[in-house]
Amino acid sequence: MSATILIIIATCLVSFSAFNNENIFNQMAFWPEKIWHDKEYHRMFTGGLLHADMTHLFFNMFTLYFFGPSIEAYFYRYFEGGTYFFIAFYMVAVIVAHLPDLFLHKDNYYYRGVGASGAVSAVIFASILFDPTNILYIQFIIPVPALLFGVGYLFYSVYMSKRGGDNIAHLAHFAGAVFGFVFPLVLQPSLIQTFFSKITHFI
Repeated sequence: MSATILIIIATCLVSFSAFNNENIFNQMAFWPEKIWHDKEYHRMFTGGLLHADMTHLFFNMFTLYFFGPSIEAYFYRYFEGGTYFFIAFYMVAVIVAHLPDLFLHKDNYYYRGVGASGAVSAVIFASILFDPTNILYIQFIIPVPALLFGVGYLFYSVYMSKRGGDNIAHLAHFAGAVFGFVFPLVLQPSLIQTFFSKITHFI
């Protein structure tokens, strides 16, 4: 069984268990005030296993299912430990994606967040690093080259974060995306040459 499927199963099981159980939700949600002041550090990760509703869960897991296997294949090619490396990458991405909101809302008792969107963004942007000329589809309809999609996604995340008002953690999307692109480069700097080579040949 692939790492992607294992992550999807684990996320669905935890999310399902919390949908109708407020106690589980409150114990596991990303809650900056509790993390910062009460040292409940597990929330940095467990918040990424919960989702607000079925639509939120489906969209994240469907996207992960679409991109995850190809990133696993690239990790097998470039790094040792394939499956385990991908799982570790995903887990760290969940934590890193939460960092901006942790510092921004550490004194806000009422702020809580859930969802794997930051980690899923990391997987998407790892795919952009490995294959920048791939065609991605906005809303599953509009075709856009992966590199242009990535640039637009970052600008959109920053803009929407400043605008606010939609209850979406856009900073988590941004942080996860940057991590997903940069982390493989830190471990394998030569990937940047491959990245620009693919863009050059595409142009």
